[in-house]
Amino acid sequence: MGFNRDQIKAAAAALAHQGVFIGTSSWKYPGWLGQLYDQSRYVWHGRYSESRLQRLCLIEYAEVFKTVCVDAAYYKFPETRSLEDLASQVPADFQFAFKVTDQITLKRFTNLPRFGPRAGQVNPDFLNADLFKEAVLGPHVRTFHDHVGCLVFEFQAMRGKDLPDVTEWVEQLDEFLSALPRDVRYAVELRNPELLDPLHGAVLARHGVAHVFNSWTEMPPIGAQLELPWVFPTDFLVARALLRPGRAYTDAVKLFEPYDRVREPNPELRSDLLRLIDEATRRRIEAFVLANNRAEGNAPGTIRALASALAGES
Repeated sequence: MGFNRDQIKAAAAALAHQGVFIGTSSWKYPGWLGQLYDQSRYVWHGRYSESRLQRLCLIEYAEVFKTVCVDAAYYKFPETRSLEDLASQVPADFQFAFKVTDQITLKRFTNLPRFGPRAGQVNPDFLNADLFKEAVLGPHVRTFHDHVGCLVFEFQAMRGKDLPDVTEWVEQLDEFLSALPRDVRYAVELRNPELLDPLHGAVLARHGVAHVFNSWTEMPPIGAQLELPWVFPTDFLVARALLRPGRAYTDAVKLFEPYDRVREPNPELRSDLLRLIDEATRRRIEAFVLANNRAEGNAPGTIRALASALAGES
């Protein structure tokens, strides 16, 4: 069955009316031309311009969806000018989910070139509430408050001596969250299944912070997370369909680039997301449901499949 942009738009609008905001992780993908994006919009001096797509495609994206996850925010602190530019391209009711910069959430800097001499070193700013409030929260509140759907703390997998036991973890997280203002919505995404514990859930509930249902390499499927008794600690939820459990991120990139079509449908993931949407509407809580290209090969296609299922199509 062909791609249907209008069907996705209708489904996204209907879900948003119920408080379920469905969208993708990032949006600047040339592979989505002819699906979500009209190539003729990105012509400059008679030729298609990819740089023009990168700058302007959020406008077209926001004609279809009501939310998106800003993955790029994970790699550097937000700048006021960049936030103002994002706000200028979306309607007033558009809600962004922002990943919090990794300088706040990494226990140890990974061995990547972008970290330079810090690679492999313990991060002195791990769970630094003052730095978070100044460098992340400040710019959002000053220039972007009406568009902040939620801020997502993504905690990469901690290993060996860097992995705390549950008691130590919840004490650290509780202290950090206690220092944050309560007028912004936060969500915590774990990459260590060992920390999926009721004590962790109790800390989230104490501070009104959401659990992020994530489909990720080492994490149990979203459906298994739904069975945990503490995963609805507040009045909204976040789900991120990122990877098939058991698959490495780099392997997914090799399999699925340039993300121009669904290459590997995942019925279990789709069923889990439909269950989660149903649970959110049943509980009458807001939800941010975000699909990544690395889940099936093409995030708009994943959402199109969900829209078809919601419409009762086979």
